[in-house]
Amino acid sequence: MTLPQPRESIVRVDSPTEQRNPATEGIDRLPTVDVLRMINSEDRLVPGAVADVLPQVARAVDHAVATLRSGGRVHYVGAGTSGRLATLDAAELMPTFNTPADWFVAHHAGGATALRVAVENAEDDFDAGAAEIRDAARPTDVVFGITASGRTPFVLGALAAGNEVGARTVLLSANPGAVPSVPLDVLIAVSTGPEVIAGSTRMKAGTAQKLVLNAFSTAVMIKLGRTYSNLMVSMRATNAKLRGRTLRILREATGLDEAECTAALLEADGDLKVALVRLLAGIDSVQAAEALTATGGHVRNALVALGAAAS
Repeated sequence: MTLPQPRESIVRVDSPTEQRNPATEGIDRLPTVDVLRMINSEDRLVPGAVADVLPQVARAVDHAVATLRSGGRVHYVGAGTSGRLATLDAAELMPTFNTPADWFVAHHAGGATALRVAVENAEDDFDAGAAEIRDAARPTDVVFGITASGRTPFVLGALAAGNEVGARTVLLSANPGAVPSVPLDVLIAVSTGPEVIAGSTRMKAGTAQKLVLNAFSTAVMIKLGRTYSNLMVSMRATNAKLRGRTLRILREATGLDEAECTAALLEADGDLKVALVRLLAGIDSVQAAEALTATGGHVRNALVALGAAAS
């Protein structure tokens, strides 16, 4: 089935990021350090713009948490800079939070090749975006589109297919004036305004996307219990640096010395969560692992269930 292509996805209307920025018109005449100051001045506007959309980001987080708890997945869909940033965010979740490989799936217009070099017209293919998600998404999933303009056809096609299969749909854009051409559960439109260099959405729009995606995925991990307090207790210790970090985290969380924490990690076969619950609850590793299984791997909930004091 080919979905009808919405008119907005083929009629090009300038978004704020395509407009000329009056504050930077003389940038090519400035000394180097002043060029950098001007760029930095514009960059400082981005966090405030992101702060304005946090209620919408929170709604997306809650949808994703419910999705992942029910066995679903989050599909990031983007093109160009947007797709590369989404791919980076998804890739970093596994080593940081030890997430299953299929929790966050990145779909980039033009495929893997387009992550390194531009693939002409890939972002303009509405049907390709729709086919990508129609083949991959389930009703339990979230389809999260990322596009600076809010009108990229590949992304809109993916969102339309997400609706078709019954998934939740989220769109992140830098164009508050864009009227969504597909139904959405959440619209996150960050007002970053004109870029330092007109149309260079790798700048403020890209920075906003990075901030939103980092905040979104990190908040999802926190709500799912992949942290304890502000500590990374779900990471995979795959090298010497991370093994050292695991020990430091355990010492920080428990206040115990290196010998006690090393022994607990050895007993737990290197599982930081099991060692942490074991030490804080004063139980053995088998009981700690059972408590974590019963609470979906959530350290704080496991401690509450065990009646243990938690900091």
